[in-house]
Amino acid sequence: MNATAQNLRLACRFALRELRGGLSGFVIFVSCIALGTAAIGGVNALSAAIQDALSSEGRTLLGGDLRFEIDQREAREEQRAFLAQQGELSETIVLRSMARLPDGSDQTLVEVKAVDDNWPLVGTVEVEAEETPLPALLAEDDGVHGALVPDLLLQRLDVAVGDTIALGNARFRIAGELLTEPDAASEGFAFAPRFLTSLDGLRSAGLLRPGALSEWQYRLKLPGDPSDRAVATVRESVETAFPEAGWSIRDRNRAAPGLARNIDRFSQFLTLVGLTALVVGGVGVANAVRSHVSGRREVIATLRSLGASGALVFQVYLIQILIIAALGIVIGCAIAAFVPPFAGFFLQGLLPVSVSGTVQWAPLLTAALCGLLVTLVFAIPALGLAARIRPAELFRDAASGALTGQAERRYLIAAAIAAGLLAGLALLIAGNRTVALTFMGGVLFAFLVLRIVGFGLQALARRAPAVRSTPLRLAIGNIHRPGALTPSVVLALGLGLTLLVAIGSIDTNLRKQISGSLPEIAPNFFFLDIQSDQIETFRAIAAQTAPNGELDAVPMLRGRIQAINGIDAQEWAETRANGGEWVLRGDRGLTYSPGLPDNSSLVDGEWWSEDYDGAPLVSFAEEEALELGLSIGDKVTVNVLGREITAAIANLRRVEWESLSINFVMVFSPNSFAGAPHSWLATLTDPSATGDDEATILRAVTNTLPTVTTIAVKDAISIVDRIVGQLAAAIRAAAAVALVASVLVLAGALAAGQAARRRDATVLKMLGATRNTLIAAFASEYALIGLATALFALAAGGAAAAYVISGLMDLPFTFDPVLALTIIGAALVLTVGFGLLGTWRILGEKAAPVLRNL
Repeated sequence: MNATAQNLRLACRFALRELRGGLSGFVIFVSCIALGTAAIGGVNALSAAIQDALSSEGRTLLGGDLRFEIDQREAREEQRAFLAQQGELSETIVLRSMARLPDGSDQTLVEVKAVDDNWPLVGTVEVEAEETPLPALLAEDDGVHGALVPDLLLQRLDVAVGDTIALGNARFRIAGELLTEPDAASEGFAFAPRFLTSLDGLRSAGLLRPGALSEWQYRLKLPGDPSDRAVATVRESVETAFPEAGWSIRDRNRAAPGLARNIDRFSQFLTLVGLTALVVGGVGVANAVRSHVSGRREVIATLRSLGASGALVFQVYLIQILIIAALGIVIGCAIAAFVPPFAGFFLQGLLPVSVSGTVQWAPLLTAALCGLLVTLVFAIPALGLAARIRPAELFRDAASGALTGQAERRYLIAAAIAAGLLAGLALLIAGNRTVALTFMGGVLFAFLVLRIVGFGLQALARRAPAVRSTPLRLAIGNIHRPGALTPSVVLALGLGLTLLVAIGSIDTNLRKQISGSLPEIAPNFFFLDIQSDQIETFRAIAAQTAPNGELDAVPMLRGRIQAINGIDAQEWAETRANGGEWVLRGDRGLTYSPGLPDNSSLVDGEWWSEDYDGAPLVSFAEEEALELGLSIGDKVTVNVLGREITAAIANLRRVEWESLSINFVMVFSPNSFAGAPHSWLATLTDPSATGDDEATILRAVTNTLPTVTTIAVKDAISIVDRIVGQLAAAIRAAAAVALVASVLVLAGALAAGQAARRRDATVLKMLGATRNTLIAAFASEYALIGLATALFALAAGGAAAAYVISGLMDLPFTFDPVLALTIIGAALVLTVGFGLLGTWRILGEKAAPVLRNL
């Protein structure tokens, strides 16, 4: 056995023997590692469980093995025939419209879904009705077709199963209450209740007019149990046979990409928050290691005197720390393993899939690795510091109990390597490199700034003028004395409070915009699917029912970007886009205009003349163009109604999206869509309109033009406000994990300073200080430190929130004074509360035992 192996074996023996005394002093250490590991592992384990469920149930969620979607038109006969040759085919149509009572007294927006007799190909529709086949429920009876609607629609229109309601130009019988449909999750978020009927029923309603905003879906179920390769082969054959079909193709492995993408992004964010909690806990690790090594100075001195090298001392205590860290990691991973089944129980009904309780090993191993790396980053410098000091210095400093100086370069390099590995792991976890780098830069900057704040506070206390109050004078002295707790307390509490301030400010400003400023500037209504032969009638209704309102109407089509400069749009999104990928994903609303639209301004290039009749031109929104890497002169190819149109970018314009007025990413020259059927999109804005006025407008439009779809902006805003509130609650709960870690570190830092506090209290009592004086002094010290930390958190968190709201979202930012007072109060309660809780027992101890050990 070589010398290295012998030394390692000896180090293990010493480490294990010393641990026989128990883990006293390491409760905070273990808690910090367990908390951070559980947060990271739990979030990623839940995300992995949901993604696995989406993948395993992809066929059911999609309603088949493949789905083909086309906007505003149905597939050609030869296309449908080709698909039918591959397997079992089902056709559905999805659009929005207005369901109303037969007498026209009330109406509401619905998501209409018309299905054929083959639907659903996979899965089961759950209906609260008699045991009747779905085609029979939706069948026609004396000119009235059947429909299935959820309970929400029954409540909104105050109707019941068996009643009749109107949709478009037809009447429908409510044949049953719709409970669930198997493929709903693959169709994205719905702003309105479902209205399920047959294809014949929808056609009888007269809603499928040229230019109507409808989506035709063709689901294909392949024979038997096809492999992924077989599904891919069919997809490739369809793409080869109809390269210009203009449809969007989705297979069972991407059944609900929007849901999967949102879950992935949300889990990445929460993982970074969990990593923040773990890094904050690293401060507690450093404090615990430093305190442990300081308490073992006599043992270390003895080992060094007997010939132990600094490397052996380092190995002994590193092994101890790794064993203790492993305990925290195991506890954290055990907690994380139970997160998916526990969360899945509460998510029943909110997710389209059931979350499995299977252990997700990859996320747990990732979390364990994060815990290990954080331990190494924060423990190695303290351990290296003990290994550097010579035996004689250890004996001289044994009474002081303080580790000073700096570790050798090799230990600092080792800690830096561990920090680099942790940063690389954060990049891997986050997925988005920009987000991960911003996070790491923010954490590093916060650490540096908090260190500066701590030392700056000590410098201010050192230069503070003398005060007459004895408790306050003692408090100021305690803040800047050697070995003071100030830097540790500021660092421990500052990160958690800063994160809460940032998240709270972002949430407050978004909610204020959604529920306050936005309704004041937004239109009252959006009107969709206004046909060209209806636009003048619609204008007359608007003028009569809202004489003070402002009407804005523009032509509208739907199209999908197929290519940019001859490069496929998907390839462009993967290789050249940086934030604007959503523009290339799915169909976009398109319009044409001879002049520059309202709520936008030209920033680059020139607008075409009103009588322009050359090659198609397009105006692109500036922000989205920059994100996609587009510039003037680039060629954009869009598929509109099965026809591909290539237009050159003539100019870029700045768009005021926040106004909720009619805006488009792309505005084409009028000659681009000559002869193409289209509908009109309109907004009506009347700030003076009351609720009754809006109801009158809605009834007039729906009863006169039943095929026009009306969206009340207030209803849409309330839905968005509710969603933002739910997301904010989840984010605040995640941020609370970081605050809990901060509190743990704070408690550990205060506990580590109890020995010094005991000596100080004893000496001051011997000099005549009363118990009340000491309590006032300690309370003042903690209050000053807590107040300074809270003020920093307000400044730093507020600046971060202002950057997000004003810089990234381009919205007005205001700071919430209630949030400020809450954060200040929380900081004072935590610092003063924990500080006095730790020192209260000390103040009652007798002086003799302490004096004997001085």
